[in-house]
Amino acid sequence: MTQHSLVRFFAPNQGECVGVQIGATVHDVTDTVGSVGAWLRASAGRVDAAIADLAAAVKRSRQAHHTDAFDHAPAPDRLHWLPPVDVQDVWAAGVTYERSRAARQEEARDGGDVYARVYTAERPELFFKARGPWVVGPLDMVGIRRDASWNVPEPELALVINPALEIVGVTIGNDMSSRDIEGENPLYLPQAKMYTRSCALGPAIALGRLDSVWPETRITLQIARAGGGVFSGETHTGNIRRRPDELVAYLGRALSFPDGAVLLTGAGIVPPDTFTLAAGDEVSITIDAVGTLRNVVTVV
Repeated sequence: MTQHSLVRFFAPNQGECVGVQIGATVHDVTDTVGSVGAWLRASAGRVDAAIADLAAAVKRSRQAHHTDAFDHAPAPDRLHWLPPVDVQDVWAAGVTYERSRAARQEEARDGGDVYARVYTAERPELFFKARGPWVVGPLDMVGIRRDASWNVPEPELALVINPALEIVGVTIGNDMSSRDIEGENPLYLPQAKMYTRSCALGPAIALGRLDSVWPETRITLQIARAGGGVFSGETHTGNIRRRPDELVAYLGRALSFPDGAVLLTGAGIVPPDTFTLAAGDEVSITIDAVGTLRNVVTVV
């Protein structure tokens, strides 16, 4: 079966566009689909049919681009990637990996008992991360806080959800975090997690219905500085303690998402305590099932 991925991109003289990526070709389906939000709304209760609709839209597309045309920083006079969301809220699940539990306890000034308890609790930790317009896309800048001294990326598999709380696909997420702020007091979590350019998504939404079983895929992180590697790590979706449908069900217990949503599923790669990001670092997150999300770090 041909893998279809949903993307957003900017085209000069057109503005924001929606595309379907098949292999190295992006087919412009803006005229048919309209927006990611419109497609997510149309997919409610009919995920497989909505994906088939995209395949039909590809056949009607009159314009296509090779992915190489997008591989540069955003510029108003050139084709470039946009994050694969428009108005969707981004939420996040915390402490879903054993490695994350251990890291949270190590950074906490009070010993981190709260993180040990949430790791084994029935109810998962869920928190708001970003509004859709706040999200940055591939090759754009991600931020580190100027009032923090210990900043890291958190590479995560992201679930894309329609208004019916159905998982329609996955993308790559970078949940930028200030570990010193979070470690000082658990109540500072919003300041450690939610700030300008703290959330990156992309490059595409790999489409396919997902329920109780995670896609079997590696997640890798590479950080480069001045042209040389300064950190690399790897984990696997098999290490996530919670099920995808479990996380989504808790998210939707008392919330509705009329335009869909994105849920980050936790980080299983944590750089050593001696490491912190610096301006100019390049962060690359690869998930075999999706692709690679690259961003450069700036101070905000």
